[in-house]
Parts: sequence; C-alpha cells; structure tokens
Amino acid sequence: MAKTTRRVGVVLFQLGGPDTLAAIEPFLYNLFCDPDIIDFPFARIGRKALAKIISTTRARKVRHHYATIGGGSPIRRFTERQARALEMELTSRGLEARCFVAMRYWHPFTSETIAELKAALCDEIVLLPLYPHYSRTTTGSSLNEWRRRFRGNVPVHNVGPFYRHPMYLEAVVEKMEEALARFPVPERAEIVFSAHSVPMSVIAKGDPYQRQIEETVRLLMESGGWPNRHRLCYQSKVGASKWLQPSLRRTLQVLAEEKTREVCIVPVAFVSDHVETLGEIDHEMREEARRLGIAQFEMSAGLNDSPKFISALGEFVLEALGGKLPGCIPVQKTLGQVATASLVAAD
Repeated sequence: MAKTTRRVGVVLFQLGGPDTLAAIEPFLYNLFCDPDIIDFPFARIGRKALAKIISTTRARKVRHHYATIGGGSPIRRFTERQARALEMELTSRGLEARCFVAMRYWHPFTSETIAELKAALCDEIVLLPLYPHYSRTTTGSSLNEWRRRFRGNVPVHNVGPFYRHPMYLEAVVEKMEEALARFPVPERAEIVFSAHSVPMSVIAKGDPYQRQIEETVRLLMESGGWPNRHRLCYQSKVGASKWLQPSLRRTLQVLAEEKTREVCIVPVAFVSDHVETLGEIDHEMREEARRLGIAQFEMSAGLNDSPKFISALGEFVLEALGGKLPGCIPVQKTLGQVATASLVAAD
C-alpha cells in the first residue's frame, strides 16, 4: 500500500551518564576528549592524554555519588521515558512520529541513534536538544556530533533554546510550587537556583549560557510571583581553572552565616534528575546543609516526564516543523505566549 502520511523522527539529545560504576571512567574519558569541552593550543596533540588523567582522577571523586543513587546514572531511563511520552503526545496531535534518544558521551551514542533513525524510514527529522539554554559545551557539542555523523537528504529541523517558552516555565514553576509547599511557611524559604557551571573561558568567547541562566531565574520568579528571597549559584566545577561562581557549597555556607534556616534548591539548568541532582544536591549538599545548621533543605524535582513538560516538548516539535504538516493540533496560545515563542525562535 502507498504511504499516505509523513513520518517525523524526533531525536532527543542529552549528555548521558554511566549506567554502572565500571562505566564512570570511560564515560568521563569520552566527555573530556570532546573538543567542545577541552580546547587549548595544541589540544589535538594532548587532549587524549589529558582526558585520561582527568577521567581517572575524577572517577574516584564522583564514584560515591553514583553509589548513593543506585550504582549508575538514571538519565538514560528518564530520557527514554520522555521519548515514549513525547511520541504519544505527538500522536495525539495527529503527527506520525518516532522518537529516539542520542547521548553524547555514553550509550546510545549519536551514531547508534542515527542507525535506528534511518531504519525507521522517516521523511523529516526534528533535532530536540534537551538543554533549555544554549552552550557550546552542551547543545553545541551534541549538534556538532550530529553533523559529523549524519548523512542523508531528508529535511532536518532544529529546536532552539526554550528557556523563555511559557510552557517550559510553567512546567518548572509547577515543580517549584511542589517543593515550596513542603515548608511550614512557603514564602519564608530562600530559593536557591543551581545551574551547572561552565569555564569562564567559554563565557569569555561569547557563549550565551550565563546570560540565559540569569534570564531564566528572572522569568521564573516573575511567573511564580513568589515574594521569597532568591539567589543563583553554580555546581559541578571540574579542574583548577576559573568557572562560573558562586558555587552551591559556598552559597550554603553564606546562607548559614546569614542564619537562613529554610532553603529550597531549584536545579534550573536540567530537565531530568541525574547524578548532579540526586547525588550532588539531594545527598551531598543536603548533608552539608545539615552540618551547617540549616533546618529544612528541599530540592524541586526534575521535570522528567511530567505532563506539562511533555506537552511543552510536543509544542517545540510542532513549532520547529512550522505547523506545515496537515492534521497537527498545536496548543492554543495567548497573544503573549505567541510573542514569547517568537523570541525563542529568534534566539
């Protein structure tokens, strides 16, 4: 029978994570071999040797984080749930879609995903980096790897940074409300937004990540309408070079010195729970907060496969396609939402 509908392949990009303790070091080696991460004069000559040194040292330091969350990263599991839920969401809107997961530094690698994608005989492809903000170290790296690996003549569309999109903001606000509701007096808690740090050398070269993170904090506080005090910090620094500051650890120390006793951490740069939320924040920093005398420490949960977030992802895909496929049903927007969405597209 002749094919009567167009099939769209959607590729969800993430950094990935080691699924076992034994996979930590090779995962980190892949990470630090990335030219979008390690870049310095004559890097092509020394990158692999340096990556080996860093990954061996770092693996020993982070092993306990993975051990405390079950012996491996759950990010692949959460991302595959997002893919399955997004497939159902797009189907419900009249689009024949297949969703695939491509991890940057661990299985399934981009090359593995491309093989699956080609076998699915898709007519169009939408690239969906699951990083709300753009950085060459995240979105840039994933898309560079795609360009190196993909060969084909089907139309390819790209979802850009979505940190301003109203549906994304609503999904994060929902998780923040759930976390704040656990405090006796929600408006009394200090809200601490924590984002993954990046080297200052990356920012100095024009990377927009820091600016976009700061704008996200402002938009979330406006959207939620909370009177709480709030601040922004960064986590997961690696190596001796200068990275975005202040650190989450230092921020907790300052809060303790200021006699703050109720703290709500919001992992603002992540869309899935993984070692940096479940291990670094919810285990290590929780213990640090207790040691510092902070009475109540809460963390807002990752978006994972929350219905609001999946609906937002569906909208991003349809917007990337330009609404040109027949039968697709976009979410109804207000005029303000349309204006904000246009800013996302132009970012």
